Amino acid sequence: MDTLIMVGQLLLGLSILVGLHEGGHMLAAKMFGMRVEKFSIGFPPKIIGFKYGETEYSLGAIPLGGFVKISGMVDESMDTEQLSSEPQPWEFRAKPAWQRLIVMLGGIIVNVITGIIIFVALTYDRGETFYSRDQVIEHGIVAYDIGKQIGFQDGDKVMDVNGHSYESLSDLSTGSVLLSENGYYTVDRDGKTIQIDIPRGFINSFSSQESMSNFIDIGVPFTVREAVAGSPAAEVGLQEGDKIVAVNGEKTRYFTDLQRQLAAHSENEVALTYLRNGKEMQSNIKVQKDGTIGIAVDPMIQPVRKKYTLNQSIGIGTEKAFSVVIVNAKALGKMFTGEVSTKNVSGPIGMAKIYGSSWDWVKFWSITGLISMILAFMNLLPIPALDGGHVVFLLYEMISGRSPSEKFLENAQKVGMVLLLALMVFAIGNDIIKLFTGS
Repeated sequence: MDTLIMVGQLLLGLSILVGLHEGGHMLAAKMFGMRVEKFSIGFPPKIIGFKYGETEYSLGAIPLGGFVKISGMVDESMDTEQLSSEPQPWEFRAKPAWQRLIVMLGGIIVNVITGIIIFVALTYDRGETFYSRDQVIEHGIVAYDIGKQIGFQDGDKVMDVNGHSYESLSDLSTGSVLLSENGYYTVDRDGKTIQIDIPRGFINSFSSQESMSNFIDIGVPFTVREAVAGSPAAEVGLQEGDKIVAVNGEKTRYFTDLQRQLAAHSENEVALTYLRNGKEMQSNIKVQKDGTIGIAVDPMIQPVRKKYTLNQSIGIGTEKAFSVVIVNAKALGKMFTGEVSTKNVSGPIGMAKIYGSSWDWVKFWSITGLISMILAFMNLLPIPALDGGHVVFLLYEMISGRSPSEKFLENAQKVGMVLLLALMVFAIGNDIIKLFTGS
């Protein structure tokens, strides 16, 4: 069932984005009087379809993309038979270069608009929930494996990143921070200011959703909410409001400290020190096999919740959308230098895992908006067979006054298709390797 939910979300998200992208090309083409022969979500073989006017609309069996077939255009269908005759008024090749340019940019523009609308809508509807810089400085952080690798320790208070203040805990692990040149965190550790450098290629440590939660988190002080009936905690008389401060003399400032200490003494008896109404008390308690003592806890801090007006949401949502493009452009550039590993390239399996195995509409639309912006960016790359390749050739034509020969365009399209197929095979290969290695 988990797999079905992941696949279902991926197919729905891609179908929406591909349909809108190809719809952008189609509407622009029809606006300029070009004949659109086919519109397909998914690649052949065709599952179902119908014809309306001059256009055949269909759903393909391979849900990894889609296409629009415009008369007189050299595209991925490699159907060049009609190009041997004189251009007809309704054909792509018969139209002015500026109109053809708008048609080729139509899909990208729609993907960008879609991404912005999604981010704006989510910002307006949900606002933002986060732990603030003030809370991080007051309570300190918990350092997990990836955080410890670069020098973080439990209790560190992160003052700034790259010499600048920040608003929320999540700002400490954004793509732009992890990709920054000579990046660093300024930390207050027991009253001393130290600098923790962000290593070159550190972003490679965040290759999965799981790794993102293995970096740092805010330290959460806690109190006992209740002791479960029949549990070791109930047997020793732990009560609501008790604050556990030590296990076997080891301080438990945060809930994670308590979890670690109890896990280390599974099925053994420990000395539990706690405060009740300001008075220190101690009880010996047996830790259960799963490393718990049977308590529910209340965090002593709550995240900040912000709501935004529509005008504020437009600005914030648009900034979020374009930050995705900026981070991906940086990552792509660093991939060519070797700083970012090509193992981070994911195919459909990796994308499905990002959506996750539970159906959460907020998460679904967040990821779909992110993918929409990435699709726009990737399609703008100057690779033949992508929209960006066509854009380059059209700009050349507009500047030089000469269009590339149809034979050249046909060969360029073939080269582009080979490159895209190779990239797809590589991405799927990465997905398969990650499935078996768990990385």
